[in-house]
Amino acid sequence: MEERVGLKAIVTGGGSGIGLATAAELTGRGMKVACLDLNPPGEPYLGIKADVTDDAGVRAAVAEAGERLGGIDVVVNNAGIGAQGTIEDNPDAEWHRVYDVNVLGMVRVARAALPYLRRSEHAAIVNVCSVAATAGLPNRALYSATKGAVQSLTLAMAADHIREGIRVNCVNPGTADTPWVAKLLDVADDPEAERAALSARQPMGRLVSPEEVAAAIAYLAGPEASATTGTVLAVDGGMQGLRLRPN
Repeated sequence: MEERVGLKAIVTGGGSGIGLATAAELTGRGMKVACLDLNPPGEPYLGIKADVTDDAGVRAAVAEAGERLGGIDVVVNNAGIGAQGTIEDNPDAEWHRVYDVNVLGMVRVARAALPYLRRSEHAAIVNVCSVAATAGLPNRALYSATKGAVQSLTLAMAADHIREGIRVNCVNPGTADTPWVAKLLDVADDPEAERAALSARQPMGRLVSPEEVAAAIAYLAGPEASATTGTVLAVDGGMQGLRLRPN
């Protein structure tokens, strides 16, 4: 725990859901945290308005975070958007838009943070991926494609930067109880039935909480995971790895 005190972290998409839960978890473990978001939170975090699709804006936001925090040791790439449908349901423009946020957004933030991470003795990047990267989910073609890219990007980044002392890992949440899932439920014909179906497809029989994902992120970001890089940590209630027999 003492090794964490004074470490500086930036969390993208830190205004809500998994991002805000992660900011709270890291702060509780003694880190100083900057939340980059279109609608950033206030104290106890350093809130900085940022759009991950704007490279100049990302560079400015990361530089501001680095200056005000006194460095950057940890980057949590959490900002992302959802998408529904098969490959027929989204036009090219939507494919480009979602890739721009979910994949290139992580590239822009990590790229801007690399000079700071190279100066850190505890440098870590944690990318928030999804079970959709490794499990075929219906009506999630575009979203799944971006998350598959994130997982592959994580492994490539880990290989590229290991000799610089920068660890890169990702977490793969299952269906989490986040504002985005809440929006999906709101527009469903039968929200209660839809929530029950989403819960049932995870072997634990419930949605994953943002706090559970945040705890996994915090572990990968901290000195306790100093020998861990290029790893995919599933936080999915057993969805990816388990094949249970029907009762």
